[in-house]
Amino acid sequence: MEVSLMFGGSRFLARSAPEEVTLRHTVAVNTMLPLLLSSLLALQTAASLEVHTPDLPVVALYGRDMVLNCSFTGEKASSLTQLSIFWQLTDTKRAVHSFTDGRDLLTDQSAAFANRTSLFPRELLAGNSSLLLRQVRVADEGSYTCFVRVQQYSSAAMLLQVAAPYSKPVVTLSPDSNLRPGDKVALTCVAYGGYPEAELLWQDGSGRNLTDNVTTSQVANDEGLFSVRSVAMVTLEPNSTYSCRVTNPLLGDEGHASVSITGQNAVFPPVALWVTVGLAVCLLALLIALAVVCRRKIKESCEEMKAEEEAKELEEECKTAMTPLKS
Repeated sequence: MEVSLMFGGSRFLARSAPEEVTLRHTVAVNTMLPLLLSSLLALQTAASLEVHTPDLPVVALYGRDMVLNCSFTGEKASSLTQLSIFWQLTDTKRAVHSFTDGRDLLTDQSAAFANRTSLFPRELLAGNSSLLLRQVRVADEGSYTCFVRVQQYSSAAMLLQVAAPYSKPVVTLSPDSNLRPGDKVALTCVAYGGYPEAELLWQDGSGRNLTDNVTTSQVANDEGLFSVRSVAMVTLEPNSTYSCRVTNPLLGDEGHASVSITGQNAVFPPVALWVTVGLAVCLLALLIALAVVCRRKIKESCEEMKAEEEAKELEEECKTAMTPLKS
């Protein structure tokens, strides 16, 4: 209710007590409501559950143990019975590890992970939901999702890559003997037990890459580890060196092996060698035969000279014997 009053030519408005109280209440509500909503929003934001995993792919070594890092913030459980954690493969949805009601629940765990996974129970209430994966296999490679539930529910995914170093490369050549410049030679480079597929490079002694007439194959065994074999056909040059480099693209490590072909390897071909040996034998036989013939000729000449001397001596004896008879 509004009342109009006149004092000294001035007009004033007056409201009744109930309306004045209502107006003040409306003004107070309109003033506090934004502040209240802001406070509630801030409280809700601070209490929201967030799960954190690595943004970049992580690399695990084959055969080693690996920790898949996962943590959560925003909500804290007062006891393990209030906390549920579930790890699974993102693509196939296969269960990797489950934890609920304060204990591991592995009835639905994939057989591929049996006896190879565990959490960190003493660190769960502190927000550590990481997973320990033992004896990493090539088949473990892929995307993993970490699910966490306290009062709210949230999840995050991460990518696991597996790597295994290759053995030191071994380089051989065929043929490996009786070589001469200009011959075609097959160089073979072999390395074993690596993952993923290797990067292989051939180079000559000057550091130039050999890309022509190169054949490379990579085959995986039952464990998924690769064997790499590369054959390079080259034309042999005097005192030449060829090298093979095998690199693991994930680990960045490089294996190196080389083979050097010096002048000692570049010998006469087999045909020329046998011809030379044959000529030497023939020459030796000829010399022996010539020596035998010469010895025989010399012996015959000596015998003839001896016979002539004996004949002359006999003739002189005959003349001597006939001289008294004439007298």
